[in-house]
Amino acid sequence: MATKAKSVYEHLGYADADEMLVKARLVSAIAEQIKRRHLVQTEAAALLGFSQPKLSNLLRGQFRGVSERKLMDCLTKLGRDIEIIIKPAPRSRREGRISIALA
Repeated sequence: MATKAKSVYEHLGYADADEMLVKARLVSAIAEQIKRRHLVQTEAAALLGFSQPKLSNLLRGQFRGVSERKLMDCLTKLGRDIEIIIKPAPRSRREGRISIALA
């Protein structure tokens, strides 16, 4: 049976490694949309409801204290739809997991 590769957060010993990985993926998608729309940080911050320094910190990976919901709200403000699908976990796992798939 194959084992799941560890994320950088698991390697660093974070207790909330799965949550941190989800947030990192969401922030990556936010950064991509800001770049795609050619927004400077002050414009993006105003659109997303952050101060420019807070957005700068967020984009540099300092997202503790920012909820996954707030990050999803940022993506919708940037014109992205978010779809949450709940499905059974495979029989090979006892618990489900959360993952982000970017389209």
